[in-house]
Amino acid sequence: MTTTDSKPAPKDPWDLPDVSGLVVGVLGGTGEQGRGLAYRLAKAGQQVIIGSRAADRAQEVAAGIGHGVEGADNAECARRSDIVIVAVPWDGHAKTLESLREELAGKLVVDCVNPLGFDKKGAYALKPEEGSAAEQAAALLPDSRVAAAFHHLSAVLLQDTSLEEIDTDVMVLGEERADVELVQALAGRIPGMRGVFAGRLRNAHQVESLVANLISVNRRYKAHAGLRVTDI
Repeated sequence: MTTTDSKPAPKDPWDLPDVSGLVVGVLGGTGEQGRGLAYRLAKAGQQVIIGSRAADRAQEVAAGIGHGVEGADNAECARRSDIVIVAVPWDGHAKTLESLREELAGKLVVDCVNPLGFDKKGAYALKPEEGSAAEQAAALLPDSRVAAAFHHLSAVLLQDTSLEEIDTDVMVLGEERADVELVQALAGRIPGMRGVFAGRLRNAHQVESLVANLISVNRRYKAHAGLRVTDI
């Protein structure tokens, strides 16, 4: 009698976890990108808390978003959330994360910050000492799990209440497959959107940098361009 070793079937990359019960915090949720993400996720049924340096400002913006979105100061937003999206301006990125290291410990932190500069020729990518905004976040938050996603989304489209779907893919980067799949699933909660694994954090720089190219596309074609990955 002979036996053969049978390997388990490979995991379906589109078999993603249920994230509907997780609380999502958005640091920088009073800004255009953060506000748009909060609106889309909350409209999809996610419990969302937006954070700001001033709780009253966050509460005011949250009331305007509706769909059950709450507002709090950044520390409370971080403490109460299961997944925290970082959507703060690049020039405040390091300082914000340093101040929330304790509150973000043990959390899945999703960085969507794009380090960019602007001059008379347009937008151009900056390269942080750590390599990328996401890698800076990982260095500043040693007790958190850091992923990167949501870089290429138009704040205008996210906030457009006449649009039922956002036609785009979301590049998701991270070190642990389970964390990446949580973020992919979160992106997939938004109609028309799909989360796609795009590598480890060491590959975040070119994903963040591509926003400079999209800004050029948008200016030339008067558009709000996103990305689609083909053949998957």
